[in-house]
Amino acid sequence: MTSHLQLRFFAHSWRSDWNHGNAHFLRGLTYELTRLGHGVRCYEPEDAWSFRNLLHESSAAESLAEFHSTFPNLDVRTYAPARIQQFPEKELKDTDVVVVHEWNPPELASLILSLRTRFGYRVLFHDTHHRAYSIPEQIAEFPIAEFDGVLAFGEAIRRIYTEKFQARRAWTFHEAADTAHFQPIASKDSAGISWIGNWGDEERTRELHEFLISPVKALRTDAVVYGVRYPAGAAEILQASGIRYAGYLPNLAAPRAYSRAALTLHIPRKYYANGLSGIPTIRMFEAMACGVPLVCSPWSDTESLFRPGQDYLCVSDGRSMQAEISHLLHDESARRQLARHGLETIRQRHTCAHRAQEFLQICQELGR
Repeated sequence: MTSHLQLRFFAHSWRSDWNHGNAHFLRGLTYELTRLGHGVRCYEPEDAWSFRNLLHESSAAESLAEFHSTFPNLDVRTYAPARIQQFPEKELKDTDVVVVHEWNPPELASLILSLRTRFGYRVLFHDTHHRAYSIPEQIAEFPIAEFDGVLAFGEAIRRIYTEKFQARRAWTFHEAADTAHFQPIASKDSAGISWIGNWGDEERTRELHEFLISPVKALRTDAVVYGVRYPAGAAEILQASGIRYAGYLPNLAAPRAYSRAALTLHIPRKYYANGLSGIPTIRMFEAMACGVPLVCSPWSDTESLFRPGQDYLCVSDGRSMQAEISHLLHDESARRQLARHGLETIRQRHTCAHRAQEFLQICQELGR
């Protein structure tokens, strides 16, 4: 049994999840570690890009208030990037393990690593993005070989770190659902379909047209889309197709949004459907945890995380997506069965409580 540890997590933002899906899992993981009695501190720059953008949303105050009320025991501390050289000196004493998420500046990682010998902690690099595959030159700016290890959110990413970046050690450390806060919500008015995701960088524009816009337009069913960074043209296309664009959705409000839909879609970015197959991203975990039937555009579960055809349905093309949506909207029994199986798998294998135990095992392997 691991004794209580002093853990420090550096991430881009904890308070804001605006275009920052990494916050979903990080919040849940640290919540569970805190609940187990470990000393957890969470750090973010006071002017984080995600936080600044959140403040422009009409629901910003509500989103921040819900975060603080949901995670009252999460010790979140901000720092001024201009004074970062002085910050770790007082914050990292008596620390066992420091986790540096990949959406941090390389200079911060180097500073934390430079203090390792003096303070005696271990340092882990945490990657929950596709940059190591799609833009490797950005990851090359980090001194990966100097870290004590890498937490990679998929086996394909783990291999990149060991083979390309010469990581000392690397573990496959998948994301998971924060089931303490993401649970089914009964609703008598569930109808139509939902999709939660950001437009972002043209990484799935073609897929959104084929697997969301065209099927909904053909079926003329109720549909709602949540997300940010939608250009004006994209919002107009959604509206012309009969899809309501609802803008930014605070992540903690997602269970309520899921409860209002008969089913939801998962449309992974192209990298996760091709070279990084096997990485489901956080939306699949969260949708299943909320007990909503899930239909996915082409994606291969190469790591056997779920039971394809039982926990979720995967279609091959837009025509198949249209047929599956139509079938599920008219078959309540099929929807219930799909939702039940998905929820069962999440609770058995893929909760943040499971990942907290996996993290502690890694700490033991590191001598902490």
